[in-house]
Amino acid sequence: MKHSKQMSESVRLGILLAISGGLMDAYSYIHRGEVFANAQTGNMLLFGVNLSEGNFRMAVKYLVPVLAFAIGIALAEYVHTRNIEKLHWRQMSVLLEAVILFGVGFMPESLNLLANSLTSFACGIQVESFRKIHGNGIATTMCIGNMRTGTQNLFNYFHDHDKESLGKAGLYYGIIASFILGAVLGNGLIKWCGRQAIWCSSVLLFFGFFMMFIDYERTRKN
Repeated sequence: MKHSKQMSESVRLGILLAISGGLMDAYSYIHRGEVFANAQTGNMLLFGVNLSEGNFRMAVKYLVPVLAFAIGIALAEYVHTRNIEKLHWRQMSVLLEAVILFGVGFMPESLNLLANSLTSFACGIQVESFRKIHGNGIATTMCIGNMRTGTQNLFNYFHDHDKESLGKAGLYYGIIASFILGAVLGNGLIKWCGRQAIWCSSVLLFFGFFMMFIDYERTRKN
């Protein structure tokens, strides 16, 4: 079963994934002990600081999610190498991510290390599986690369008056705005339903899974 690349590179899916990415980071930081689900640079920094202070228990708290994130990337690549007839490998990735996050919502605060590790694991799957929107390299789980490329394109527009660069800048900043929207949504949901707030991310990802079927059918008809 041949799938078009566009089914996993649509703007709609990218916005949905970015909202979910922002929600995951807000959830792990606000509700699960100030650990980042996506921003592994922050976790590495805090790991190093705590390691230098001899706070080994706290250092492990930040190290394990980093390792889980890396394992998630590796698993996504493994799924990519498998020949699956009925599903696109990215559909398999987003489905697995949704199931994992659904399970996280059942974990009590006493299992924060496991919950954060699984959330980072899911983020690793997402960051490796969805790297482009309409052929442009874009991350849906972090913002710094998007900000750099978006600002570069915005500069190119003002410098060269290239309308295509303006469109690309809008795309990158739109994904950043979607990520922030996810963080806002996550904060509100955490106040309302606590640890089950992550289920919103799971629902968004399940929706993305089915959205990819719709995009595929439209592409095939065209």
